[in-house]
Amino acid sequence: MVRFKLASLNPKGFCSLWLFLAAFGIPLSAAAQQAAPSLPLLFDSRERLAKPDLTSLVRLRFLTSVDFPPFNFMDQNGKLSGFNVDLAREICAELEISDKCQIQALPFGDLKDALAASQGDAVIAGLAVGSELRRQFSFSRPYLMLPARFARNLKAPIKGENAASLTDRSVGVVKETAHAAMLAAYFPKVKAVPFDSKEALLTALKDGKVDAVFADSLQLSFWVSSQASEKCCALFDGPYMSEEFLGEGMTIMLRQKDEVLRSAFDHALAALSRSGRLQEIYLRYFPYGLY
Repeated sequence: MVRFKLASLNPKGFCSLWLFLAAFGIPLSAAAQQAAPSLPLLFDSRERLAKPDLTSLVRLRFLTSVDFPPFNFMDQNGKLSGFNVDLAREICAELEISDKCQIQALPFGDLKDALAASQGDAVIAGLAVGSELRRQFSFSRPYLMLPARFARNLKAPIKGENAASLTDRSVGVVKETAHAAMLAAYFPKVKAVPFDSKEALLTALKDGKVDAVFADSLQLSFWVSSQASEKCCALFDGPYMSEEFLGEGMTIMLRQKDEVLRSAFDHALAALSRSGRLQEIYLRYFPYGLY
């Protein structure tokens, strides 16, 4: 069982990124108010998904972890927080079952077995949906996609505003990752430069050793806005989505027998998307935007 399939989306990577942002005092809420980036709609606004009857539901137990900021983590007061945690609460409110909802944190590696053993009813923790998991579990519709993006060094003599401008130019990428494979498949005319880690990748971009980099939008959007980048760089072109390389998106995992609950989640997610409440949660945790 793995995290959502992106090069930097692992527990250590996200914890390092979130601690890094906190250390540099990036004004998240202020930036959210100023930039107000939009969240692409994953549900057709004309589609109306039926709301199942949950009156017989005794309780709804969401399972998550605490090592995946900004999606799930313990805040400075020891309170379970994050995008997924707030979303779970909003789903319960939309379904009018807030008094029946519980959210419990477990080690990431224990989530699948805990769900299978009925120690919880749904996992919301950034799991990568794969064929093996689909044989065992059911999944809601995606509620968030994390695209790939380019970031460029502003001093690099790149003429143009799209990826075609990077032809024959050096573009860094973390080797042996989904982004490396995606860069090779989608942009064969760039000069791909492999790096062992995201830290080495970003240092090379800041130092001008590569003209641009290709990585996950979450990391790049925060980094280019941080003091660590020293205003060297900016997001460039994109975003780029690919189910083949980046996965289906973030979903909620359930037991296969719980189809009524899955339908309820789909209904709630669609309603939250239409009402703008999903966008509000998005801005709370991704003030610089992913798209």
